[in-house]
Amino acid sequence: MSVTEVIVAVAIMLGLLGIIVPVLPGTLLVLAAILVWATEVATRDAWIVFAVATTLLVVGTVVKYAVPGRSLRANGVPRSTLLFGAVLGAVGFFVVPVVGLFLGFVLGVYVAERRRVGTAAAGPATRHALRAVGVSILIELAAATLAALVWVVGLVVT
Repeated sequence: MSVTEVIVAVAIMLGLLGIIVPVLPGTLLVLAAILVWATEVATRDAWIVFAVATTLLVVGTVVKYAVPGRSLRANGVPRSTLLFGAVLGAVGFFVVPVVGLFLGFVLGVYVAERRRVGTAAAGPATRHALRAVGVSILIELAAATLAALVWVVGLVVT
């Protein structure tokens, strides 16, 4: 295994970790790592691997927003609630690094839903929002993992 392949493998692993713990832009890191490898190898097969990985990541990104968004709309949770959660998550990230992102998001969703629908309905709405975010993360992780597997196959083929 070459030095480039080791660096690409580490970058892909960091990208996968960045999807689970959203500190790094995970999908972009996976895509950039595979692009570096394809550029270094510079064969037709390497570019096919890059194209397939890119397609998987783009489809995964589209699906990660479409599926949870449809679920949230079906359960009556508006985008404004998620936006408020994201803002409080960003604030929480700087107050309590890494863990604050999750705590801030959950608190933001709950506060927004409590203001919108009242105390009794805020809990179920918050659970729907959190479930949708979890599904979104799983979809993105699955797409990035498939792209990484395509890269591994590319290593064997090239």
